[in-house]
Amino acid sequence: MGSAAHIRDWGVGQIAESIAAGEVSAEAVAAAFLDSAVDLDDRLGAFLHLDREHVLEAGREVDRKRARGEPLGPLGGVPVAIKDSICTRDTPTSCASKILQRGGQTWLPPYDATVVQRLRRAGAVVFGKTNLDEFAMGSSTENSALHATHNPWAVDRVPGGSSGGSAVAVAARMAPSALGSDTGGSIRQPAALTHTVGIKPTYGRVSRFGLVAFASSLDQIGPFANDVRGAARVLEVIAGRDPHDSTTAGVDVGPIEQACGQSVAGVRIGIPEEYFGEGLDPEVERNVRAALDELADAGCVLVPVHLPHTRFAIATYYVVATAEASSNLARFDGVRFGSRVVPGGGDLASMYGATRGRGFGVEVRRRIMLGTYVLSAGYYDAYYLKAQRVRTLIRRDFDDAFGKVDVIATPTSPTPAWKLGEKLDDPLAMYLADVYTLPASLAGVPAISVPAALTRPTRDRPSLPVGLQLVAPAFGEALLCRVASAWESRNPARTARPPAVAPSRT
Repeated sequence: MGSAAHIRDWGVGQIAESIAAGEVSAEAVAAAFLDSAVDLDDRLGAFLHLDREHVLEAGREVDRKRARGEPLGPLGGVPVAIKDSICTRDTPTSCASKILQRGGQTWLPPYDATVVQRLRRAGAVVFGKTNLDEFAMGSSTENSALHATHNPWAVDRVPGGSSGGSAVAVAARMAPSALGSDTGGSIRQPAALTHTVGIKPTYGRVSRFGLVAFASSLDQIGPFANDVRGAARVLEVIAGRDPHDSTTAGVDVGPIEQACGQSVAGVRIGIPEEYFGEGLDPEVERNVRAALDELADAGCVLVPVHLPHTRFAIATYYVVATAEASSNLARFDGVRFGSRVVPGGGDLASMYGATRGRGFGVEVRRRIMLGTYVLSAGYYDAYYLKAQRVRTLIRRDFDDAFGKVDVIATPTSPTPAWKLGEKLDDPLAMYLADVYTLPASLAGVPAISVPAALTRPTRDRPSLPVGLQLVAPAFGEALLCRVASAWESRNPARTARPPAVAPSRT
């Protein structure tokens, strides 16, 4: 039997296998992570909703199934936290926004998202709802209307966003895995800033049914874990065709976890010069290049490549994504669900304006207005249509590169985590935090962020995580995990634990 302290350091696979073998109960595993959340979340703010008794009962049900001799599934008893923009039938879903609250109550979805259904079928214990930038719009999890989330590596710094709560829950050992959503980097960037593994699948690999939409042509749900194998196992469970989502692809998921640990000899890794230029923190570059040198020692072949339209990715993304957000968020009008503000005039237009003005935060209002502008008469061709054409060029850059290499390697974030509040008054500086993750999202190809190293501490900055991003052709998640796990096995910092996690948990 493992102690609670040791259980919290187990990976997804070890937890599932230990429960299946009867070495530990699912209830004990759930209790260990719940205790960790109680100890740490007042300081970190990763969770928006966590029902202890509900989680423990889910663990007991797994134990009862095992006692009856029933198969537990690949995630039997594994706690998985859920980003609070993903619907759960028995738990409130707020999108970290006031607009989904009415009469002191948060909206309670009448159904599970497809990914949550698949987690439950695989035996996972749904482990609360995690904080995010409101409606997934942000890069720091400071735009939550409820509270900010703090990085466990330095609690005065951001964890990245928008899936910062999920990343912190995993990094601080409050959950062994979590789901996030990635529209322009919202899984990969917080994974890099918190020393966790995060995967953005190919667009269409995972169902979006039950994900509250931000930008429908970009949104994808994916996993966080503390190791590549764990993230791969969760991805295998949630991936696949879904009749409720017509954008899911009828492509066989195949064995993704099984690719971990396989040889990478001869794998060609493209190094795009556009990702190693101005704006890249020297410590980030040094550590990413060191990781690439290790992969070369493992037998990979490093090949220079070019992605010339990368420089247009931020402008393209903030036209396409805001236009789609403007359309998607029109449903939050105070009529069907959520908050409603009735001004003195009492007419419908005034109610819409008052409800949205009070219910949406500053960043959400900014993006809705930008999106409405680029879709307006006289501007559609100049902005939205042109952005879609540039998006095609970015996709072609990746197609051309993948004609020469198997995967592409870049930094995940141009800098380590910055201080809370440092960029809140400068939206452009915040948007630049996603400069390396946006192109893969626009191209619809899969990408993973895996811990690369920790920076050297200085007088002005503590030791902070750096992430390595790997990008593959469409539906190449197994290849991503194969290369990522090869680096992970050589990474001397792979077992590092954040200072916010008490020594007894290491």
